[in-house]
Amino acid sequence: MIKRSLFNAEHEAFRDAFARFMAKEIAPHHEAWEEQGYVDREVWRLAGRHGFLCMSMPEAYGGAGADKLYAVVQMEELARAGFTGIGYGLHSEIVAPYLLHYGTEAQKKKYLPLLASGEMVGAIAMSEPAAGSDLAGIRSTAMLSTDGSHYLLNGSKTFITNGWHADLVIVVAKTNPAAGAKGVSLLLVERGMPGFTVGRRLKKLGLKAQDTSELFFSDVRVPVDNLLGAATHENRGFVALMEQLPWERLQIAITAVAAAQAAIDWTLDYVKERQAFGQSVGSFQNTRYTLAELQTEVQVARVFVDKCIELVAAGQLDTATASMAKYWTSDLQGKVMDECVQLFGGYGYMWDYPITRAFADARVQRIYGGTNEIMKEVVARSMGLPSR
Repeated sequence: MIKRSLFNAEHEAFRDAFARFMAKEIAPHHEAWEEQGYVDREVWRLAGRHGFLCMSMPEAYGGAGADKLYAVVQMEELARAGFTGIGYGLHSEIVAPYLLHYGTEAQKKKYLPLLASGEMVGAIAMSEPAAGSDLAGIRSTAMLSTDGSHYLLNGSKTFITNGWHADLVIVVAKTNPAAGAKGVSLLLVERGMPGFTVGRRLKKLGLKAQDTSELFFSDVRVPVDNLLGAATHENRGFVALMEQLPWERLQIAITAVAAAQAAIDWTLDYVKERQAFGQSVGSFQNTRYTLAELQTEVQVARVFVDKCIELVAAGQLDTATASMAKYWTSDLQGKVMDECVQLFGGYGYMWDYPITRAFADARVQRIYGGTNEIMKEVVARSMGLPSR
């Protein structure tokens, strides 16, 4: 196995600390959270109290000013343990960076400390019932009032991670519907604004403890000060989305590789102990070769993803490379889960086993963050291939 060179002693000490936090505050409850369809709100406050939220945000805004490798460690540990109900990554490494990179100073000071403490839970609302990967096709509108004091937000969103708990939602809406993608803006919508309602929690194939909800907006009066970046960023939301998507897609890849390795590790333990025809399942050539192939592919994926993480740290990760990482690793994750379930036999179909949950959880990785078909389209365009 190729030794990883990304992390230093401080990162590994943080890994140990976060693993202890998971063992104490998450592991005893995650199964119950899967049953109820959302995690308890207290796990957010506890994470904030321990400094596990918004770690890469500057200290001036309540963060730790840490490099992104600490967030990578957190993502890997949650994936390794199968704790897919915890939405810390989206909160800390998608929502908070939008505020940091595009928000006004007043917006940063108002919201980032509350996100870092866990007093507020953040979400981003892109997908709609009729618009998923095609962000330019969204129908939600936010029209400026005649006196210029507020936007009137109307529309609906679906598949929103953290939507049930969210106190702050970055809503993607068209402030100039006639301009297509060039008329998209990002609005900061708070829980409790009249006309903003949280719909039902969606029942999913996997990620059962992760609260995923519908959101509805009916004549929500959003103050102009809540336009992300204020007036200078009106109709510039699509640009911001495109700039942030590479890191979002790489996070999916990081999770995919960590989850795939965990599945291999669980399966290794199982096949060494499980007996069939008077010998361990792990001694059969099919088992040995299957696991050897899977481990080889996951090792290749890890080296590629680690290089992409280095590029993120250097501000050099491009959209095409991130799209390659997202599609290839999530495809591989699905393959690994399927093969490992097969090696578990009938037990691989039982919900009590982590591999079964991981199999169900993996499927969405090829869909969200842009479907893998869209990822291939992005890569093809980067190669100069014409499209219709």
